[in-house]
Amino acid sequence: MKRSPHHDYTSAASNPLKRHATFDATRKAIEAGTTTCERVTTEYLEAIEKGKRLNAFLSVFLQKSLERARAIDRKIAEGTAGKLAGMVVAIKDVLCVKDELVTCGSKILEDFVSLYDATTVARLQQEDAIVIGKTNLDEFAMGSSTENSAFGPVLNPVDETRVPGGSSGGSCVAVSAGMSHTALGTDTGGSIRQPAAFCGAVGLKPTYGRVSRYGLVALSSSFDQIGPFANSVADAARVLQVIAGRDECDSTSVDVPVPDYLSALTKNVKGMKIGIPKEAFGEGLNDEVRAAIEESIDSLREAGATIHEVELPHSEYNISTYYILMTAEASSNLARYDGARYGYRAASVKNLTDMYVRSRSEGFGPETKRRIMLGTYVLSSGYYEAYYRKAQKVRRLIQNDFFNAFKKVDCLLMPTAPTTAFGVGEKIDNPLQMYLSDIYTVSANLAGVPAISIPCGTDSKRLPIGVQVVGRHFDEETILKVADFLEKN
Repeated sequence: MKRSPHHDYTSAASNPLKRHATFDATRKAIEAGTTTCERVTTEYLEAIEKGKRLNAFLSVFLQKSLERARAIDRKIAEGTAGKLAGMVVAIKDVLCVKDELVTCGSKILEDFVSLYDATTVARLQQEDAIVIGKTNLDEFAMGSSTENSAFGPVLNPVDETRVPGGSSGGSCVAVSAGMSHTALGTDTGGSIRQPAAFCGAVGLKPTYGRVSRYGLVALSSSFDQIGPFANSVADAARVLQVIAGRDECDSTSVDVPVPDYLSALTKNVKGMKIGIPKEAFGEGLNDEVRAAIEESIDSLREAGATIHEVELPHSEYNISTYYILMTAEASSNLARYDGARYGYRAASVKNLTDMYVRSRSEGFGPETKRRIMLGTYVLSSGYYEAYYRKAQKVRRLIQNDFFNAFKKVDCLLMPTAPTTAFGVGEKIDNPLQMYLSDIYTVSANLAGVPAISIPCGTDSKRLPIGVQVVGRHFDEETILKVADFLEKN
């Protein structure tokens, strides 16, 4: 294992050892007059074209993004530009952008055009961010490798023979391969954090309810949360600052104050209590990943933080609980795609039943059908009590584990994934092995707490390793503070 600076690795999509520009660096260059929003946007559009083989984007807003960049350049000259003026953002294609396709990576929605903007997209644009395009994903956000898209797999820019993680693989690759400053992804069971670990980016899942889900095509409504990918913790904090907060269009968004996240990045962790869940360091954790996490723990200890072992005793039930509840909600949410109201409709059908069956059979991919069937099963008569209701009870126990741990510590630190990025095709035919990729991430979704993954080194194959910081409900400040420290040490 080699400890390395952020993004200090050879990438097939960029020059060796190149550090991709952060928004902070770009904004300073714009203010100094050495570049413009239009020039920056053009450079990113060229990078997208050059990196097409990675298959990160499903649609690129070439003319729209350039026109918007010119308009923002004028606002900067007039002194009326927003907080994110000049930031180029990619959007996971499960979020609505008005008058643009929202395919969810599925044949069933390949021609569907959104009628409105998601709240997160609208808030970014209100602060003059430049939306450059929509990114590829596992179909309906179901997957851990971004191999399940109807439009082909996404490749990891660090090693193109490996997966980028999922389901937000396209958004993560857009950032890590230098195709945008930041990107929005969604995290239902680790779909922001696991790709961030595999590609060497920063990936933040906010507290459930911190960010509006209005305009997000739902996978699992009690788990889904929108969050940013970035090349720095500061950029992730900037995006969260803008997208966080109560939204009248989303009844699950919570009316709690949104703090100044950038001010939390003090780089001072002295006196903080860091919890290390012993269950996260057991069998199945790769030795090189373990060593990288232990180096992060040592750096926190050396900086004056105190390290405490804590227990999350119900961790062994995380995966089974998550996949029961998530598939049940997915089965319900995806029932609307029936060929009757919108989306793909099978041709030459015999009757209504034939239309339903063939439209869904032809429109959905194998993994989506697998999860719909699992969810329908656990909700069915005779099995509801045995599976779904019991899983809801276990979810509460898992949440209580976090409550109890946070009575003793300020945050938790653990691996993001048990291994580095695995090979393309390696696990696609073994769903159970694929699901275990989420073993360290699903608990934060079950409990609804915030979590962030940041790079903490590389393994012997120079593949990125991610460390995860998990916090109390609505305490993104603490995890950003710790993440920022680790990023710079």
